[in-house]
Amino acid sequence: MKLSRPLLFSLGALTLGGFAPLTWAQADECQFNLSQTLLDYGLMNRAIRQDATSDRTLGERRLSLNLHCSQPTDMTVLYRAITATAERFRFDERGTYEMRIGDAVLDGQSVDLGLIAGVGQVPTETASSLIWRPEHGIVPVQAGVAVQGHNFSAQLVLTAWAQEQALQVRDAVVWETTGLFDAVAAGRSRTATLRASFAPAACQPELSNGGVVDFGRLHKNDLNTDKSTRLPPKSLTLRVSCDAPTPFALRMQDNREGSATVDSEIYYGLNVDNRNNKIGLYSLEFDPALTSADSYTRLYRTDSTTSGVAWSTASSSPIPIGSKSYLGFTDSAGSTAGPVEIQNLSAGVTVDAVIAPTSSLDLSNAVHLDGSGTIEIIYL
Repeated sequence: MKLSRPLLFSLGALTLGGFAPLTWAQADECQFNLSQTLLDYGLMNRAIRQDATSDRTLGERRLSLNLHCSQPTDMTVLYRAITATAERFRFDERGTYEMRIGDAVLDGQSVDLGLIAGVGQVPTETASSLIWRPEHGIVPVQAGVAVQGHNFSAQLVLTAWAQEQALQVRDAVVWETTGLFDAVAAGRSRTATLRASFAPAACQPELSNGGVVDFGRLHKNDLNTDKSTRLPPKSLTLRVSCDAPTPFALRMQDNREGSATVDSEIYYGLNVDNRNNKIGLYSLEFDPALTSADSYTRLYRTDSTTSGVAWSTASSSPIPIGSKSYLGFTDSAGSTAGPVEIQNLSAGVTVDAVIAPTSSLDLSNAVHLDGSGTIEIIYL
């Protein structure tokens, strides 16, 4: 972490460019306070704002500082924090913030502010409101000359920005940084903390019919004795609504894990009978021809077996959803770039169920097809 370099000073009288001799106070003679020490910019995701620029404004937070000394004292305040640009400080690798200071009052009188490179330096800029530049200090001035006093106060506005990539998170992320307000001559300092939180755009999945697939009542005579029986397929519609366009993938989790009659990531169990025999299996197949989203003319399916590191060539052929692979959609046939950003998705799903041979089941009592699965949304 690179901080602005602290300066060492002589305690003797010093005059520069019309400055009055600097007065240094004993620490117990001064009080230095901030109106708040934590500036929280809240929770952000892609739905918060839709700025055209690459930097997104996280908002403004206001802060006042007050310095009181029993003796007339040099009121210079330095701010020590990591520099990002000539006018901004570093918030995080992908974020910055700017401080503007104004409404300065010295001993009950409004004063201008001077921007200085260090204590005792001649102001390089004076105004009633200034951007507090990195590696600079602020001092009250009158007629362009720094002045001392007993009581000094000023108001600050801290504006923060984040790059677009900062909002493209898969998990919750918290930024936190600190800066030190240093009233050098007063022998007092205070630390302020800036915080911002980021979360993926929230997406809500919903299945038609509450996700219930009813194959009706089956009789023993409807089933094969020595081989599996495939039941007529059933249809569902999956709808995913996000509060902002976001790239995501789907993955299936088997809530009856280990009960499928075939061990494969695309097959899920129907539970077991009274003697713990596996009843059968089912799969969920997604057909791009039955899938639509936002204003895309057509969608193609793409999948990843590497947790999103690499993606298959986008295709229009149907695909069963897996428990280990990611399933996503793109608007470009043949693409290997992965899923596109989607806000509202509607996908037709075919549910295929297969019952084990009746010779392997206990049919002395009614057997219930009791499959259960959870479709997960993976934020990319």
